[in-house]
Amino acid sequence: MKVLISDKMDPRCVETLEANEGVVVDVQTGLSADELIGCIGEYDGLVVRSATKVTAEVFAAAKNLKVVGRAGAGVDNIDVEASTRRGVIVMNTPGGNSVSTAEHTFAMMASLARHIPQATASLKGGLWERGKFTGIELAGKTIAVLGLGQVGREVAMRAGAFRMKVLGYDPYIGEEVALSCGAQLTPLDEIYAAADFITVHIHLTEQTRHFVSDEEIAKCKDGVYLINCARGGIIDEAALLRGLQSGKVAGAALDVFEEEPPALMDLVVHDRVISTPHLGASTKEAQASVALQVAEQVGDVLMGRVIRNAINAPSVEPEIYEKMQPYLVLAERLGRLQAQLGEGQLKRITVEYRGDVTAYPTSPLTSAVLKGIMETVSNAAVNFVNAPLFAQERGVRVDELRSSEHEDYASLITVVYHTDKGERLLSGTLFGRSEPRLVRLDEYSFDADPAGHMLFYLNDDVPGIIGQIGTAIGSHSVNIAQMSCGRRELGGQALTILNIDDSISTEVIDDILSREYISWAKQVSL
Repeated sequence: MKVLISDKMDPRCVETLEANEGVVVDVQTGLSADELIGCIGEYDGLVVRSATKVTAEVFAAAKNLKVVGRAGAGVDNIDVEASTRRGVIVMNTPGGNSVSTAEHTFAMMASLARHIPQATASLKGGLWERGKFTGIELAGKTIAVLGLGQVGREVAMRAGAFRMKVLGYDPYIGEEVALSCGAQLTPLDEIYAAADFITVHIHLTEQTRHFVSDEEIAKCKDGVYLINCARGGIIDEAALLRGLQSGKVAGAALDVFEEEPPALMDLVVHDRVISTPHLGASTKEAQASVALQVAEQVGDVLMGRVIRNAINAPSVEPEIYEKMQPYLVLAERLGRLQAQLGEGQLKRITVEYRGDVTAYPTSPLTSAVLKGIMETVSNAAVNFVNAPLFAQERGVRVDELRSSEHEDYASLITVVYHTDKGERLLSGTLFGRSEPRLVRLDEYSFDADPAGHMLFYLNDDVPGIIGQIGTAIGSHSVNIAQMSCGRRELGGQALTILNIDDSISTEVIDDILSREYISWAKQVSL
């Protein structure tokens, strides 16, 4: 397998990747868009920082690509939607540069408060202007941290050490987590009215672009300071310039820009703006950390070990992933079975987890169910990454239910397949913690091995039927490997499941269905 590193990276990235058996690494930095499109087809993995733009056109040309690793937290230079559609995993390295970025943020804020860059330039110009650069103290001031991810929490802890009052905003963080880093969760309107300093540490998405713009700046107290060491575009640069010009904003510190290099030079050269060329993660320690981390993660994917820090696929720690393997196999087979047994237009899928299985993250298991279904009904290449997207595009609603107990089994996974013709319930469990078993189809209970070729049929519960069906199959030289039966009541209907050594023709299925005591029959292959 071949991996391309297209941006400058710590040498340990190559060493770590090539420590995986059969992995060969090429380092080609500074490729143009056309050059990248021209060569990407031969690579299984791609490792980038922020310079390489991995566009939809790149993914279209990447016939063998399985994973893109971003050495850093942001992935705005990667078309994640296009990667998901192609089934390519995109992963970043959160935390690898958290300390570096937090320290840079604090350095920028301290420099902003004390006019250090301007005073340095003045002194180097031969001037001695002590009165011109009177600053403010950080102690006693209120700082608002927008986004309490790893970087935001590191900033909050440092602000506390400077005896600042720390307000935090993050709709995905609980109060206990915020308090652990010294931040008080606060509504945005209250933050804007109270903060002396506002620093942004949220991801850049279509929803967060221009998160701080004219309306938000107008709500701020007069003389507010704004800092952005996260992603260009979170703060509306034109609105920030207007705020500086009006005096509403006392100063700004920017490490990132909407365009890089920056296009709005009136903002960069403003005398109350300090800026750096995207240096937040540029420390020796951070670069070594993210290079090593991304190499380990990409290597794990290529060697089929585990997925970590994926943007578009469930991520599971290695030791958990290993324990989940039998459940993942079971979930995928339940999906494949449902897709082959189902009739009508698929509307909804309900996946229910009961018992010990709920101790594990269930999103990878649901992705496995969807993979089993979608690769059966779709001609596209389906994997754990794009299966949820394919289901969404087909208008299929997916529900998850969890319960910690089940009266009959230590663990049970149930998949309900809802179509315009009704619904079918299929349940499976593990025997001995590793052997997948089917134990229920609608109201019928049984014990069947979900493997190979299988024949399901409903028959009247009368003597002699098993022998007749066995004879019909045997006349076509197909051997029965295993059999399982279930019935609701004596003399009613019974469900029979046969594991057979080879597939049987539609002629045999038609023969079975023609018998008056058979009401339904389906062949499936796993």
